[in-house]
Amino acid sequence: MKEFEYGFTVDKHNNTITIICEYDAPLEKVWKAWTTSEMLDKWWGPKPWRAITKSLDFREGGHWHYSMNGPEGEVQWGKFDYLTIEPNESFTGKDGFSDENGTLDTTLPQNHWELRMSQTGNTVMVDMLLTFEKAEDIDTYIDMGFKEGITQTLDQLEEIL
Repeated sequence: MKEFEYGFTVDKHNNTITIICEYDAPLEKVWKAWTTSEMLDKWWGPKPWRAITKSLDFREGGHWHYSMNGPEGEVQWGKFDYLTIEPNESFTGKDGFSDENGTLDTTLPQNHWELRMSQTGNTVMVDMLLTFEKAEDIDTYIDMGFKEGITQTLDQLEEIL
């Protein structure tokens, strides 16, 4: 296995965060890791937190509603609404914090995700573009530990692939 490749770029002029990572795994396996509750629950979230899917309907117009569960019994809910899906290539959606019923928490920033996958040889590149309404929302995410959290999360994906 090659060394894990990872990039994280903040562009406040365009209100975006770009995350790029590469995996030595078949495209179908990486796609499944991002699109099925069985796989997402194994790696989504920074250690020692773990995701538990309440519901996942991976289709355009569907959603992923999940809880993040901490070691001290903490629970934080999230919801991702799928907008477009190109199987084994890309999906887009709206991501945000929610309550246990799936109602979005509008006091915290939401963002639009665009996730693209491509395979070259034995390597799959995953390119994520998160677009925020305003630069201050990026600051809020960063202050909440997003960079460290997503790094740990993507490291966990590398471990299971």
